[in-house]
Amino acid sequence: MQHRIVVLGAGYAGAVTAGRLARRLRREDAAITLVNAEPDFVERVRLHQLATGQTLEPRPLGAMFVGTGVAFRQARVTGVDADRRSVALTGADGTGELPYDTLVYALGSAWNDQAVPGVAEHAHEIAGRPGALRLRERLAGLGAGASVVVVGGGLTGLEAVTEIAEARPDLDVALAARGGLGDWLSPKGRRHLRKVVDRLGITVYEDTAVTAVEADRVTTADGASIPAEVTVWTTGFAVHPIARATTLEVSGTGRIVVDRTMRSVSHPDVYAVGDAALATGPGGKPLRMSCASGTPMAWLAAGVIAARLTGGKLPRVPLRYFNQCISLGRREGLIQYVTADDRAVGAALTGRLAAGYKEVVCKGAAWGVANPNLGLPSRRRPVVAQPAHQQAAAEARA
Repeated sequence: MQHRIVVLGAGYAGAVTAGRLARRLRREDAAITLVNAEPDFVERVRLHQLATGQTLEPRPLGAMFVGTGVAFRQARVTGVDADRRSVALTGADGTGELPYDTLVYALGSAWNDQAVPGVAEHAHEIAGRPGALRLRERLAGLGAGASVVVVGGGLTGLEAVTEIAEARPDLDVALAARGGLGDWLSPKGRRHLRKVVDRLGITVYEDTAVTAVEADRVTTADGASIPAEVTVWTTGFAVHPIARATTLEVSGTGRIVVDRTMRSVSHPDVYAVGDAALATGPGGKPLRMSCASGTPMAWLAAGVIAARLTGGKLPRVPLRYFNQCISLGRREGLIQYVTADDRAVGAALTGRLAAGYKEVVCKGAAWGVANPNLGLPSRRRPVVAQPAHQQAAAEARA
């Protein structure tokens, strides 16, 4: 009887996990199903480019996994019963349930409106493809001199505001940041960021908290009003709400609490990777929601699941950071080198070389997802272990 592995979500973390599992397990022993609501793999790290009118290469998931041993199913996840080991789905073929022996939860995250009045009604987001396409249409309809305000001074906000300003120099583009501009960067990184922002003509409102969004303006904590015919909200991410509705142990923000092998601390047959997982890195610090965290999580989870099923040795994949890669338009970039726990060091790569470096990173991440059969030596092994819930029952009886 095949061991049923279900992977929910085909972002970077979910797709990589599915592909790596298929390279390690014999097809006659393991049935791997990858579930995703959209038919295509979405390069989330490029959605600011999509929003400014650039074309992204389509990557149909069904075609990507042909011949890999991964069965792709386009459907929306509506619930997870972690005690019955079943997933509720709805799709073109109706509703139904998908049972599993091992579940990999990788449903990721969406934008977080922070409960700020007017954000849901008036602001745009680029946390997903539909939102990026809506912003793309809105920006295309703006005339010269129209005002655009990007709220949020983190990585997403910096990439969005510089991309918009570069693509549409005729617009009045501004950034509202709760702290200082790039205040987490090294001095060299901050200087370069300031130079690029000034060259692009971006107005920066530092130490500014936006407390309300209207159709034509944003209001700040000190009562000031900033004109904004378009507001782009990039203040962070919120995880998919399904996990919170399960019996899985989750954090206060709804992320699944996992151990050092990406395994749920409450349900041994469930693993979580990517933004949906609350995992710790060096110094016990939670890993931030990012592709830089999700991909190593996927490597680790796939290796661990395969090892446990085949009786192999558990792998050791370091969950640490090396750099932060920031695109600042198509011609500029910033690579900020960091400590293992994500604190900036003095070294930084800037300019066109940094832009090229970031492009290589983006292409490499997409290539790894799109070519699950290539680039990684493999030896498919037979499944010899019982499912985790059966192992736990046997241990309890003993």
